[in-house]
Amino acid sequence: MKKTVSTGTKVAIGAGISALAAFAAAGYFLYGKDGAKNKKKVRGWMLKAKGEVLEGVEKLKDVTEDQYAKIVDKVGARYKAVKSIDPAEVELMMKELRGHWRNIKKSISPVPKKKASKKTT
Repeated sequence: MKKTVSTGTKVAIGAGISALAAFAAAGYFLYGKDGAKNKKKVRGWMLKAKGEVLEGVEKLKDVTEDQYAKIVDKVGARYKAVKSIDPAEVELMMKELRGHWRNIKKSISPVPKKKASKKTT
């Protein structure tokens, strides 16, 4: 069964993904093993790439895991082709974005409705 998502939910999901991804990437690059060196060259391309993923999700009427993964892969492939960008950094970002699907899935899963209880007297 495919789950569908409303436009409002997509915007909320996208904002959440962007925020989580930005903080995680910033934390890795600023405080990881090469943090001191990376602080000097924080990557603007990552923010742009994450924005492109968000735009791709917003264009979809219904978001499925496969569609989301294809968007991440497509954006990642474009940035891997850029010679000035380390492909390992791109792969790390893609892995992080793919990992957000579980949170997205939770937010689009329908909330079970409570059954009306019948009162007996």
